[in-house]
Amino acid sequence: MTENLVAESLKFMVLGMGTVFMFLIIMIIVMNLQAKIVHRFFPEPEPVEPTPTLDTSAQAKKVAAATAAIMHHRNS
Repeated sequence: MTENLVAESLKFMVLGMGTVFMFLIIMIIVMNLQAKIVHRFFPEPEPVEPTPTLDTSAQAKKVAAATAAIMHHRNS
């Protein structure tokens, strides 16, 4: 009688673990398929390269102001 219960419990264990394993395999396949579909219909936008600004005098003024502030701080 005890051997029969052990055999039945092993059958149920294998059946349960097999079910979980198959579910995980199917879930991985579905998620990979979903990722391919999403990337196909909604591709990531290509990064836009920043255009160089033509107003270099404004940048030069900012650099001069920062340099003057640092020099003033160091002299004080």
